[in-house]
Amino acid sequence: MPQPAKLRIRAIDARPVLVPIKRPLATSTGAVTAAPLLLLDLQTTSGVVGRSYLFGIGRAHLAPIAKLVQAMAEMLRGDAVAPIAIEKKLRARYTLLGVHNIVLFAMSGIDMAAWDALAQAMQQPLVRLLGGAPRPVLAYNSKGLGIMPLKELAKEAEELVAEGFGAVKLRLGRLQARDDLAALRAVKKAIGPDVTLMVDFNQALTVAQALERGRMIDAEGGVHWIEEPVRADDFAGNARIAREIATPIQIGENFMGPEQMAQALAAGACDYVMPDAQRIGGVTGWMRAAALAQGAGVEMSSHLFPEVSCHLLAVTPTCHWLEYVDWADAILEEPLPLKDGRVLIPERPGIGVHWDEKAVKRFLL
Repeated sequence: MPQPAKLRIRAIDARPVLVPIKRPLATSTGAVTAAPLLLLDLQTTSGVVGRSYLFGIGRAHLAPIAKLVQAMAEMLRGDAVAPIAIEKKLRARYTLLGVHNIVLFAMSGIDMAAWDALAQAMQQPLVRLLGGAPRPVLAYNSKGLGIMPLKELAKEAEELVAEGFGAVKLRLGRLQARDDLAALRAVKKAIGPDVTLMVDFNQALTVAQALERGRMIDAEGGVHWIEEPVRADDFAGNARIAREIATPIQIGENFMGPEQMAQALAAGACDYVMPDAQRIGGVTGWMRAAALAQGAGVEMSSHLFPEVSCHLLAVTPTCHWLEYVDWADAILEEPLPLKDGRVLIPERPGIGVHWDEKAVKRFLL
């Protein structure tokens, strides 16, 4: 096996795929019917390949993200596989353009692939390289419960729980508050009192609407958190909601780097945080965010990317919940194992992701 100190970047390949998902998900801001993913392969001069993937949100976004990855790959060709140094170099190069949005997505994908390569070279799962140990990570089933008719909603809630999970998430944000209340009651009845329920508005509301529906949820009871009730970067608005609503407020999937998470925590904008691996800055950004959460005494969950998030949550001092989706399963040789509502961290070196090349070829754009 090559020595980690000798690992150098030869190239970074980016392949766009459109992966069908088993349960199309309708939210207040749009529907996800397939997963547009960008698969990254960080090729090293020693033969080790670091892997990660990015979620393009829409198919049309994959091409510009891939172009950014290719531009960054040219800047990094011949550099050591040293994630902290890579991140520092890319941040310096992109200072004027701004390290936000798809620029940060591309950097995060490279960061995750670099950590994967480094852990493989050391023959350790990523969690061990970060100072932890593989263990079961508590997860909630986030694959469904979109905006749909009540009968279908109740049936899907029962199906998601039947997969072995003790927690599920319901999307809210219908035009009328009474319709959200009806959906909430239908799902609560379907899953029973022993299953944890989260709700997510996907930024659909004004502050006034969020206060109205938040009070409605408080009165109804039985909700673990209210996620993204208003615009994600409206920290003042979120802070008001967090002060006035008893149910905990969860934000964070749209934090652009740990710096923005620090701003949200300073503003008192939430009770919980849930960074997203491609927006927070990959493994490097996540570890900085985890330190911020520990310092603030705030529970930290994940958003999407369960394959890498399970490693990261296992070394997060205020580890809370892993958001489980199976959107990448169709192009993976070995999807994440689950047991009793928990994700089991693979003992394989690195993140543990290997592509099913036949499936990749089938879904390649």
